[in-house]
Formats: sequence, structure tokens, C-alpha cells
Amino acid sequence: MKKILFAIKEYEYLADKVLACGDFEKGELLVDHFTDGERYQRIITPIENREVILIGGTVNDAATLELYDLASSLVSYGADSLTLVIPYFGYSTMERAVLSREIVTAKTRARLLSAIPKSNRGNKVLLFDLHSEGIQYYFEHDLYPVHVYCKNIVTKAALEYGGDNFVMASTDAGRAKWVESLANDLGVNAAFILKRRLKGDHTEVSAINADVDGKTVIIYDDMIRSGGSIINAAKSYKEAGAGDIYVITTHGLFVNDGINKLKNSGLIKKLICTDSHVNTQNIDGDFVDVRSLDTLICEAL
Repeated sequence: MKKILFAIKEYEYLADKVLACGDFEKGELLVDHFTDGERYQRIITPIENREVILIGGTVNDAATLELYDLASSLVSYGADSLTLVIPYFGYSTMERAVLSREIVTAKTRARLLSAIPKSNRGNKVLLFDLHSEGIQYYFEHDLYPVHVYCKNIVTKAALEYGGDNFVMASTDAGRAKWVESLANDLGVNAAFILKRRLKGDHTEVSAINADVDGKTVIIYDDMIRSGGSIINAAKSYKEAGAGDIYVITTHGLFVNDGINKLKNSGLIKKLICTDSHVNTQNIDGDFVDVRSLDTLICEAL
């Protein structure tokens, strides 16, 4: 019997792609709102003793609660097993406290999802290119986390755009290990920027660890919000003599007109991202190349 696949409203676009590439039954929902704005949900497809998949990213508080409400109800109404697919796990930059009494939202959200009732055969959550490796260990009780790496998507895009003479680069030393791993797989050099803090949040570039003069540079970062860090990194590599610069990211949020900022900087030839975040569905023009996670999700399921 086929697994049944559901999705929260904001991730129906990705669910449709997964249904097209995998052998799943589409789960039907009725979603409406009361006059005061409260959400109404009803599960139409019978799910008793069935294997159930639910796709939904925690892109905001409303989406997180929709995911939690629906997942809890799927188990309560008899799902035999439950697999959550979270293409983008929000709040991941708050994975630890730096200042006293800061709220570690990544942990509190993981605990919320961990409170979903256990199905007969257990619950599992698929997480994609987490901002911090440690986040998967915030999930508790009977929710089993699986960290799915999007490396194949990233390396394929890098080879397509980089040609035979490129450097795999990061925005700073903080992402150097991940970029070094990508570079080793690709058989190219890795580059990262060394920064020196001046005052407050102001920094200056003190060095670049690799020769980029005359070479194509492909910058990878797991997540882009507004694009400021990417622009600063691209500027540093250009000043060091880099040729064409491409940017690859797994999670493209592109808030505060981020795409136009990246494009209008004149530093970046092409931006490549996955469709892990709902914001990628509103992109126009040929500056951005959006690659789908659908095949990777089907393989993981």
C-alpha cells in the first residue's frame, strides 16, 4: 500500500513535485479560517494504519503551529507511522545562547515537535543542511532525526557553472569545514576569508587563505537571508583578483529585497539555490537558478 503524503499550505508546491517523482498517494485536507482568523483543518483522506508523510517547513510561527497541529492529529487519528519532512528548519541561527538569558529558539521549536504523539511504528523527521550540526540532537523522546545533506545538488551545480578551473569558497572561516569538504569531493581548492573584528559588529578582511587571482570563485553558504554577507565576501574575492563569481545556497530566504541586492551588486554572475523555502516560489528572471529537493526527498523516503 502506498504511503500517504500531506503538506501544510505553504509547502504544497514541493509536495506536488514529490508526488510527481515518487510513488505516493496524495493526502487531502480541508483548510479554512474562522472569522477571527483561527485556522480550521480537517483530514479528508482515511489514514488509519497507514504510513504517513507530512511536508512542512518552520518558516514562521504560523507554519510551525500548522505543522504541529496537523502532525499531532495524523497520529491521533491512527497513522501507523509518521515522517515529517522539514526542508527548511527555521530559527536555526538561534541554536545556542551567546548573551545571558537568550532564548535558544532552535531547541524550543525542536522540543515542540518532539511533543507530537508517537505513532505505532514511531515518528521520524528529515532535516536538510542544518545551519548547525548540533540542532538534530535537540529533538527528544520518540522523534528520530535524520540529517539529509544536499551535497549532490551543490556539487552538481558547482561543476556546471565552475568549469575546470574554479575555487570553492566560503563567506568566512566559520563555514570553512563544510566548504573544504565540498572542495575535496570536487577536487578543487577551498578558500575562506579571515576577518578581524574592529568594533561592535564591524569587521575588516585580514586575509584570504587561497589564491583566487584569475579564477572562477563559487561561494557556498547554507543559508542566505538578505545577502549582505555574500556581497561582502564577493567583494573581497573580487579585490583579490577573482574572475566570475557564482553563489550557491541551500536555503534561500531572500528577505529585504535580497535577490535584487545580490544582482545589483554587479559582483555575482549567477545565484543557485534549492526550493527548500517558500520564498523561492516568487522569483522572476534568469539571475536565480532554483533546483528542487524533490528527488532527494523521494530518495530519503
